[in-house]
Amino acid sequence: MSEVEIPEVKWNEQGLAPAVCQDAGTGQVLTLAWVNEESLRLTLEKGTVHFWSRSRGELWHKGATSGNYLHLVSARLDCDSDALVFIVKPDGPACHTNRMSCFFNEVPLPVQEDGEEALDFDQNLLESVYRLILTRKEAGDTDSSYVARLFARGEERVLEKIDEEAAEVVMAMREDDPDAITNEVADLWFHTLVGMAARGVPPGRVFAELARRFGRGGRPESER
Repeated sequence: MSEVEIPEVKWNEQGLAPAVCQDAGTGQVLTLAWVNEESLRLTLEKGTVHFWSRSRGELWHKGATSGNYLHLVSARLDCDSDALVFIVKPDGPACHTNRMSCFFNEVPLPVQEDGEEALDFDQNLLESVYRLILTRKEAGDTDSSYVARLFARGEERVLEKIDEEAAEVVMAMREDDPDAITNEVADLWFHTLVGMAARGVPPGRVFAELARRFGRGGRPESER
């Protein structure tokens, strides 16, 4: 194995930098902790995330006690080189509370004055829309919910909508219309999520498959 090259990080006065860990499969932000040069070197060298514990004043191999290791897929510095993101594949819950993410305490937002429903956003946008679709499907309120009406017409209609939207995406791309492409791809993604909800396939499975195919650094594993 070649020697690990440590990037030029702008460490703070304590020789530390914050590191966010993000799930490669779902895009969910899992946790935030601190790294120093040694823990960063071990993370890059060993392929599992190591932090520096400020409370204990020692290196902290994430998962060494719980078994919930964070396997490194890629690492990135921000524009100021003073913070990092580790894209990881977790073995289990990242939080000591046994939740997948440490970020579960929702901060209430002001009620929207325009009356529009706010999306219960968590993990990432596609996962959030998928969960909303499941909620509408289970509620079955065909009077107010397009999703409920779509499911009420049968799964074949859901498949027809995916087919229709895919054709409209192709048409928009042939016409080279950026606005139409944007709108039609949004329609296709949405109806594809409806179809996935009908079959019980969450977006995280697709994200995980893409991560498996492309592996470290965004290159297909077959080309590495």
